[in-house]
Amino acid sequence: MRYRRLGKTDLQVSELGFGAWAIGGNKHGHSYGPTDQGESLRAIRRAFELGCTFFDTADIYGHGLSEKLLHQALGSHRQDCVIATKAGNDFYNGPFRKNFDPDYIRFALEKSLQRLQTDYIDLYQLHNPPLMMLERGEHYEILDTLKAEGKIRYYGVSVHDAYEGMMAIDTGKPDVIQVVYNLIRHDAREELLPFAAERDVGVIAREPLASGMLTGKYGPDTTFTEGDIRAEWPPEYLAFQAQLVDKLRFLATDGQRTLAQAALRFVLDEPAVSVVIPGAKTVAHVEENVAASALDALPESERAAVQDIVEGAMDELF
Repeated sequence: MRYRRLGKTDLQVSELGFGAWAIGGNKHGHSYGPTDQGESLRAIRRAFELGCTFFDTADIYGHGLSEKLLHQALGSHRQDCVIATKAGNDFYNGPFRKNFDPDYIRFALEKSLQRLQTDYIDLYQLHNPPLMMLERGEHYEILDTLKAEGKIRYYGVSVHDAYEGMMAIDTGKPDVIQVVYNLIRHDAREELLPFAAERDVGVIAREPLASGMLTGKYGPDTTFTEGDIRAEWPPEYLAFQAQLVDKLRFLATDGQRTLAQAALRFVLDEPAVSVVIPGAKTVAHVEENVAASALDALPESERAAVQDIVEGAMDELF
């Protein structure tokens, strides 16, 4: 495992982290299908054994279950880990809603601290706030207060797309930006990654496996179970993703790397990326993911071929 500095912070993190959305299960929907909690715990512990020190979760994942499992698996190693969690999805007070009110953020943080059984969060992130809020930047005041109180060490913002990340960085406030970046979706590369590097803002690359599509396990006729967010995808979108992945299968080389490992290597090859956080529900997932850290960088010829394939697919789509 290799380690990188997380932006302007003093945190050294494993470049291959653990994305803990999927282990929240799908009891409350909006996840990645059913899980085995015993296997989830084994997966977390195996990741730590293999050198993973960065664990990214959110209070909404399983309505707290993901955070509880991280504590169960890592409790005795708390000081050796960097725990990142998020807030802004209010599932406590009636129907689910977005909530970034200062009082709610403080309340949500206390709940996360209780579930994680810790007195501080290494990285506290606002979970997909609206663009207008990112532009104003007023919501950072409560985070600065919580930081001064020692309840959080650093803070950041998880965003949907590169433009939102640019807006957040431009305020000069977040230490870290979390954004989608993978073989299929490159929009962060053009402006966001250089801007983050210029401002020394850490970048967490999420969805590096494109919600599992870049594992190569799913096709246009795949049926996802109820509660799996992919079950909500329009058939046309699933078919497009599957066709694009088929064109990228040349990146898998027998005995050397899987398609998933090549996809992770593609993201890790970006110097502005501090850590990539593939999801994992099993020990086997963890071991496959972590092995990507030791692989050689993709040759420029392969990166150019990826660019051509993706650009061609997008031209056909639009």
